Amino acid sequence: IFLNLPVTDLDQSTQFYLALGFTLNLLFTDENQKCLTWSDSIYLMLQSRQFSNSYIEKQMIDPRKHQMPSFTLPVESIDNVNEMIENGIKRGGVEPVEAINKDFMVLRCIEDLDGYIWGIMYLDTNKFKSLKTSNL
Repeated sequence: IFLNLPVTDLDQSTQFYLALGFTLNLLFTDENQKCLTWSDSIYLMLQSRQFSNSYIEKQMIDPRKHQMPSFTLPVESIDNVNEMIENGIKRGGVEPVEAINKDFMVLRCIEDLDGYIWGIMYLDTNKFKSLKTSNL
């Protein structure tokens, strides 16, 4: 999956996502877009607004003012959730809603510099499975 996000400042946005734990992928990076990798199958393409609009030719909306799809990244521990959110805040992100803390899951959200919202989630699948089977 390649997620293409138009951003205002490529360099600042790149630093924000690097702080969250993405890695820079130079193969797909140039002066108009930066490719950041989350996993072997998830790539984030940060594109300058001018470049992004050059081939889609639709009016862009401001994610800070309009509801947009959000994305959720699974991580291995609650500590990873907290570390990613804190690193994102240090790079200019904001936590737009309170954390959701259930017995089987912790979910915190971070809004990036352009208003895109990412959920960072730890899910204990064993606890979730036992909860689902006990409710059947």
